[in-house]
Amino acid sequence: MTDYVNGKAGAREDLCRFLSACYCEPGTEFGEEHLFDSMLAAASAVDPALVESVRKLGAEFVAQDMETLLVDYTALFIGPAQPRAMPYASFWLTDDQSMRHEATEAVLDFYEQGGFDVSEEIHELPDHIAVELEFLYALIFARNQAQAEGDTEELSAASALHRRFAVEHMGAWIGPFAAAVNSGAATAFYRELAELTRRFVQMEAESLAGNSGVEPIDRIDTGSA
Repeated sequence: MTDYVNGKAGAREDLCRFLSACYCEPGTEFGEEHLFDSMLAAASAVDPALVESVRKLGAEFVAQDMETLLVDYTALFIGPAQPRAMPYASFWLTDDQSMRHEATEAVLDFYEQGGFDVSEEIHELPDHIAVELEFLYALIFARNQAQAEGDTEELSAASALHRRFAVEHMGAWIGPFAAAVNSGAATAFYRELAELTRRFVQMEAESLAGNSGVEPIDRIDTGSA
């Protein structure tokens, strides 16, 4: 059990955290800090099926000049007009703009339950893809920690929150988001990143959904019939 927590489960923490970092503004530090080498090591431990995708991601980063990546990042996730792939969960969870505040509040409720504070270094709304991946990392970490310590009560609570967030929340919007990135990106780097993110979140959701019997929800209920 300890080998599992330190190996594959620990690698899931790392891969999730590295994915979150990739949704920050691209910079030379990605290469200087060997981000993609670290991602490759984590992916190899998580699932061999992810390895080729991570290799492509690193190769595409090296192949592009930084200005091209920055232009694509801005067009996809910032604007100046509406971003080509809105990076906020609330945008994808409901078509009703009046309900988007409620969707954001639901994310904050998840964070409160998980004892998660958004880092001051992340100047983004709480339902931004980078922030949600950082929270997913915190959930994986909490579950692994409880498992390693043999704390069954904490493990049960951590698993339940992890399951709800991955299955019912992120599992509901990551597909449409990834599709928007795929159709709107000018660089293969962001297309590869979106697909890798989708596959990772889907793997988390599927592994957890099988333990709960719940299915991912598609949209927030607006109350209309």
